[in-house]
Amino acid sequence: MPKKAPIPAEFWSGVDPEVAEFERGLLESIDQMNRGEFGRVTTPSQIMARRAGRPVGTFKAAPKVPTTIRLSPEVSAAFRATGSGWQTRIDAALKEWLKMNAVNMGAGQHSM
Repeated sequence: MPKKAPIPAEFWSGVDPEVAEFERGLLESIDQMNRGEFGRVTTPSQIMARRAGRPVGTFKAAPKVPTTIRLSPEVSAAFRATGSGWQTRIDAALKEWLKMNAVNMGAGQHSM
């Protein structure tokens, strides 16, 4: 595709400088899109052909199980104070506890 000559400066005379800058940027973005730069160009038919839901292969083989757990206020406050992801950190702490106490864990043993 032959390269187009830039728009001459006199074309922009008398135009608000902010509008002129916006239009230059818009035209450059259209040129970049037509050249396929900065990402994939998607047509409306490609968008409509997509299936709803998660893309194939984006789910975990062993998803976590939703549950309700009651924690003491100090444990809850301490983990929440660490910020976003506090539930994942509780999960990691429980996994670590399981590793440390695997010898003591027996089938049918309950301690309370």
